[in-house]
Amino acid sequence: MGVMPLFDYFRASGADAVRRVMDAGGGRSPVGNVFDGIDAKGVDPGVVLGMMIAAIQQVPWNSDLVTDRLAWPAGREQDPDYEGPWVSELSTSVRDVLARAGDVPRVAREWAQIEELGGNVDVADAEAFIESMIGLARRAREAEELMFCWMSL
Repeated sequence: MGVMPLFDYFRASGADAVRRVMDAGGGRSPVGNVFDGIDAKGVDPGVVLGMMIAAIQQVPWNSDLVTDRLAWPAGREQDPDYEGPWVSELSTSVRDVLARAGDVPRVAREWAQIEELGGNVDVADAEAFIESMIGLARRAREAEELMFCWMSL
């Protein structure tokens, strides 16, 4: 059994603020103690969150649905020996799709069945998580903030 990566999503004013907090905190997740965010366990940005975005938009999943860029640590983009943690800045289009999402029960029914979640997630749990992500995105948009993903192996 392999190691399951951890993912937390949060909102912040920008990458500079994130870098300051991450440098001061030694790489620990800033969710809960510094930034408003959500513990997302195995919900990676590219695939699992991407499939949520696809379900919201009612389009097939593709790797361009969630774009992100490394926000922290600086200069580690090409370092194959670095094993984390990392923080990525999500595109504003991801934030805005989440913030505008509707028909959460339909999205939850579809998303709960994806193979990457084991195909058998409780729909009520999926709906609660999606609502949390929507709420985070709406708070970020209202505050003119960005969304970020902290990840660690």
